Amino acid sequence: MAGKTVVVTDSTASLPPEVAQARGIVVVPLQVVIGATVYDEGADGATPELVAQALKDFRPVSTSRPAPAALLEVYEKAAADGAEAVLAIHLSGDMSGTHESALLAAGDASVPVTVVDSRQVGVATGYAALSASDVLDAGGSVEEAAAAARRRAELATSLFYVDTLEYLRRGGRIGAAAALLGGALAVKPLLRIDDGRVANLERVRTSARALSRLEDLIVEAAGDLDVDVCVSHLANPDRAADLAGRLTARLATNLDGRDVWCGELGAVLGAHVGPGMVAACVAPRLG
Repeated sequence: MAGKTVVVTDSTASLPPEVAQARGIVVVPLQVVIGATVYDEGADGATPELVAQALKDFRPVSTSRPAPAALLEVYEKAAADGAEAVLAIHLSGDMSGTHESALLAAGDASVPVTVVDSRQVGVATGYAALSASDVLDAGGSVEEAAAAARRRAELATSLFYVDTLEYLRRGGRIGAAAALLGGALAVKPLLRIDDGRVANLERVRTSARALSRLEDLIVEAAGDLDVDVCVSHLANPDRAADLAGRLTARLATNLDGRDVWCGELGAVLGAHVGPGMVAACVAPRLG
């Protein structure tokens, strides 16, 4: 990869390993702490199933950003392999210290490192990394690739349904008052990522109604654009698969033969939203 820029992202971007490998994108794991044990996010460490079970068992679960030294090691490995620059694209700095760690590591790297705060979480960050890779593969500059990543993330709509706001409240991702209100009214919250933060969108009375509304909102966000769509869940596979099927049918023209990604949410994000969560992301493709 001599003379090339390497794209680095984190495990919350939810890129399938085979996709990241094929595109040459380096994925740095965040960590999940269950009880006193620290796991790297991934198939050989913290899995969604492990986190979901720990939450159901009321075991302490928290998450941790990669240390600057760990990110610096990734950058130096890329440089040793011939990279002349690194483009690091991470989840929202308001949701994690990963962006800050990347900035600190960039200051000590032997090659230029451009750090992008996607202002998103989940697969929207992954789509941003893929768009950056597209630009680089076409011969674009690091600056053009970074701009494409920011634009893709800005255009993306990330929505999710949770059974309860309690897990987000525990992690400090949503206010205690909002969590208490949701519990008092026995409603099913619909949330969105708004400029890097979790924001209330709507509250509906039943899970079925919440997921139907989620479907409509994703279709509305897609409009008549060429889009990628992903559905993810934590311990809620049947509802996620059903939603993905309905979106595939309704957005067939927008998808132009592509599939709706559908799978388990990553362990780190799952630790904050809890079992039962279903999310959907629609990301318009860049022209």
